[in-house]
Amino acid sequence: MSTPAIATFDLAKEFGETRALQGLDLQVDEGEIVGCLGPNGAGKTTMIRLLLGLLVPSRGRAEIFGLDTRRQTVAAHRRLAYVPGEANLWPTLSGAETLRLLGQVHGKVDSNYQAKLVERFDLDPTKRVRALSKGNRQKVILIAALMTRADLLILDEPTSGLDPLMERAFRLCIHEAKERGQSVLLSSHILSEVEALCDRIAILRSGALVEMGTMAQLRHLSALTVEASAGTNVTLPSSWVGRTAARGARALRCARTPEPGTFARGALLIALRRTLARSDPWYRRRLAPRSKRPRSRRIPPRRSSCDSRHASPCARASVGVWSSASTSRPRR
Repeated sequence: MSTPAIATFDLAKEFGETRALQGLDLQVDEGEIVGCLGPNGAGKTTMIRLLLGLLVPSRGRAEIFGLDTRRQTVAAHRRLAYVPGEANLWPTLSGAETLRLLGQVHGKVDSNYQAKLVERFDLDPTKRVRALSKGNRQKVILIAALMTRADLLILDEPTSGLDPLMERAFRLCIHEAKERGQSVLLSSHILSEVEALCDRIAILRSGALVEMGTMAQLRHLSALTVEASAGTNVTLPSSWVGRTAARGARALRCARTPEPGTFARGALLIALRRTLARSDPWYRRRLAPRSKRPRSRRIPPRRSSCDSRHASPCARASVGVWSSASTSRPRR
């Protein structure tokens, strides 16, 4: 049995009374892409920093290819590449100089693949970092990580600042990494990105691992099942009573198709919306016709004019006094 790329055992981290991570047991196998989803403050970045040895765990341990991340940090770093969510690069260096420096720090660079990545991400390596936009700076650190061909890629919000074309190029690079047998831990807020790339998905919330599995296994978390019979008597939930149930039944009967037991999809959705509109006040307000919605009174803007017809009584009086005084002044 091969050694997993990442393995955590009851990993926990506390900052005073705040539990950033609690009892995490996570495993990423070789050649596997695992996505990590969760809201802000769920503990994703804390988990990554513990894997990198940047933080000391309050409890438990983490391993990278069997190497303890706390006691064998340097050896573990030789087998991985890391893309942070926000990178502070050297502003006076050019893109090429930054890539050369980061490659020397890691110690292993595929020069041919580096040139291919620069062309794929459409990066100008002659520009200095301070002249690059956020998206172009993100390209620099992505190329620096991918060109090492490391056994493990740890990516924290890697597509932040990238346009859709560059996101497509990034996905192509991750597929190539998987074909080479590299392992990937991807932390992201973009569900479509995780769904397109990852073999398994881990969901973190409040520092705890609440769910983990494939996308097909996790679909039950948001599944909605609607059951309806196509006979004369349509079965509706018990919460739909009285006139609401009767109207819902008539709407469902109208949605039936000639084939027994089937409904027209659009008509069925309209029937359900109408039933909800009559049973729930919020839906009733949202789905009401525009003609029946309360209209807000439009207040015309005040005119900035000295015309006495639109001026206040005090203003009209002052204008009158000024005009009378100006007309009564004797000529010289």
